[in-house]
Amino acid sequence: MTSFELHHGDCLEGMHVLPDESVDVVVTSPPYNLGVAYSKYKDTAAREEYLGWSHRWAGEIRRVLKPAGSFFLNVGAVPANPMLPHELLLRLRDLFILQNTIHWIKSITVTPKSGGEISAGHFKPINSQRFITDCHEYIFHLTKTGNVKVDRLSIGVGYVHKSNIARWGHTGGRDRRCRGNNWFIPYETIVNREKDRPHPATFPVALAEWCIKLHGCNSELVVLDPFLGIGHAALAAGKCGVAQFVGFEIDAQYLSVARELVRGKKTGAEKKSRSKKSAKNEEELLF
Repeated sequence: MTSFELHHGDCLEGMHVLPDESVDVVVTSPPYNLGVAYSKYKDTAAREEYLGWSHRWAGEIRRVLKPAGSFFLNVGAVPANPMLPHELLLRLRDLFILQNTIHWIKSITVTPKSGGEISAGHFKPINSQRFITDCHEYIFHLTKTGNVKVDRLSIGVGYVHKSNIARWGHTGGRDRRCRGNNWFIPYETIVNREKDRPHPATFPVALAEWCIKLHGCNSELVVLDPFLGIGHAALAAGKCGVAQFVGFEIDAQYLSVARELVRGKKTGAEKKSRSKKSAKNEEELLF
């Protein structure tokens, strides 16, 4: 069962006490410096100040990441400020190698051969004579060497034409192929943002789950999210059954929500299987 360490505090200070090369996977989404209305954090730093700060926390990630570890960095933009993800990536190029670029598709419309249009997902509409609605964000898969093996079929999809399974030798007889780098992961529908998703810039749990699985999921992994928010990466780590999850969140309000979400995902069977002593130890570790 996954053990959780959810810490209140600045991630730079928090990561500083973590041992070198102690983390297998980092999945995170830092503030985008686009004026997002967080509860406490002011998302309006000067561009160079923001990029310099990002280099510092990314430097700590490099230090704690294992040589064959994966750093999945989710970052988006707005139509009026489209260069931010690329500027951030360029600023980190002395720390990491960009191994894969993944596009998180939030909403899409396709026209199948049978005709008609199919629209799926959610997007934030804009009213503009210059820009089109932005329906995607980036996930940059960063590594130390650019040569980290991944488990592509862990999030693979079946072949549309099943005859390909036997015709192509590389399938090994399996109805599974690489999903590619366009990931359609819509937000779950919510009724009340304040109640159901009280954070202005979350990613879906499934997004973090796919990142962990792509790296290669096993029960010995240590997963880190230095910008925990309301804990979606923690939930994903729990679903993947990793050994340990570590998260840092500077906002006590968001951290409280994350803790409640993690508590809520524990099943009655899991709770009954623990002795009172082990439950007490977990409570101390978790909070």
